[in-house]
Amino acid sequence: MVLSVQDITKHYATQLAVDHISFDIQEGSIFGLLGPNGAGKSTLLRMITGIFYPDGGSIFFNGKPFDASRDTINMGYMPEERGLYKKMKIGEQALYLAQLKGLSKAEAERKTKEWFVRLNMESWWNKKVEDLSKGMSQKLQFVTTVIHNPKLLILDEPFSGLDPVNADVLKEEIFRLAQEGTTIIFSTHRMEQVEEICDEIMLMNLGKNVLNGRMKQIKQDFKEHIFRMELSRPPEGNFPANMRILQEKDHTLVFQLDENANSNDILSYYIREGYTILSFEEILPSLNDIFIRIVQGTPNARVFTR
Repeated sequence: MVLSVQDITKHYATQLAVDHISFDIQEGSIFGLLGPNGAGKSTLLRMITGIFYPDGGSIFFNGKPFDASRDTINMGYMPEERGLYKKMKIGEQALYLAQLKGLSKAEAERKTKEWFVRLNMESWWNKKVEDLSKGMSQKLQFVTTVIHNPKLLILDEPFSGLDPVNADVLKEEIFRLAQEGTTIIFSTHRMEQVEEICDEIMLMNLGKNVLNGRMKQIKQDFKEHIFRMELSRPPEGNFPANMRILQEKDHTLVFQLDENANSNDILSYYIREGYTILSFEEILPSLNDIFIRIVQGTPNARVFTR
């Protein structure tokens, strides 16, 4: 277990910003940290990185109680706010920050050049940060965050300002780092990115952990028995009693089944009626739908901790 957070709390005056949060993150996993503005995500990340101290609870890093003076060198934190010196040249800044993280000058230069080649940044070496676009600054900040091969990498809105091509480049690097054993906490408001990238997620709201588990299992837990079926010809006549039509267009039906109904019975019915089934799929809720249901307090929303 790379990171274990156990029942931590943080107060600001009378406000409980982080309310008894607990979770574990396994080595090499990509963990999504989600929540609306003011949910407590930034406070939580600052406690994990030793910027703030919790008022209660415990944090364990690599199986030992977290010690900021010892453990932060093994972390990389890329905050949403830029942390770059605008007047410095890019290559000079990358070397400086790499050496602050414990690399020798020679090692810092070697690794910086490797990363600049990997992210197509070689021509930037003598440019100043103030001359960079937001997306280019984001790539530089990513390099300075991962240059020392941290065991735990924390990325807060890492794709902000990036065009689709460069976002894909950065995404592939995130996957590669995870495959090589880096543990990653990924915080963003972009739900589609979380679905694509993360193995597990935790959703915070008002300082609390309101949803926690593996991405695939959560989508299964929140499914509503909705299906899409494409037939060889438009449907005629009545529909089965346990089949509530949500959308009908040409040859395609979107429908919801009763909880106790079997989708195989629907397939059998239409085959007996002489239809050819061209496609059939269950429609699982998107993470964005689940997020809205939980945060808005929809009565049927459920909380799972797995």
